[in-house]
Amino acid sequence: MIIRKQVNNRMSRMVEHNGTAYLAGIVSDDKTLDIKGQTARVLEMAEERFKEIGTNKDNLLRAEIFIKDIYADFAGLNEVWDAWVSKENPPARACVEANMASATTLVEIIFTAAKVD
Repeated sequence: MIIRKQVNNRMSRMVEHNGTAYLAGIVSDDKTLDIKGQTARVLEMAEERFKEIGTNKDNLLRAEIFIKDIYADFAGLNEVWDAWVSKENPPARACVEANMASATTLVEIIFTAAKVD
């Protein structure tokens, strides 16, 4: 069975299938923040979605990170990420530079996680 949450006519923000939770890309809802602030906000929003779909950061399988300017902002992103990520259970991770859908979006993160039993 496939369960979809926070669905609109374009996408589902969360999809669950066979014990795995797939989250759509998350961007900060406050674009006035710098890279550290946007990263922290994305991670806060992610934790809210983890709770809704029944998982947590200790069960992350993968994180795909898109950053607007990797040379300017990689260190700041990693500072916030390193303080947040589970030290015992870090996910597989990729981080690439990418154009964003808005000029003020600095980071977008996609998560895949195992559901908590």
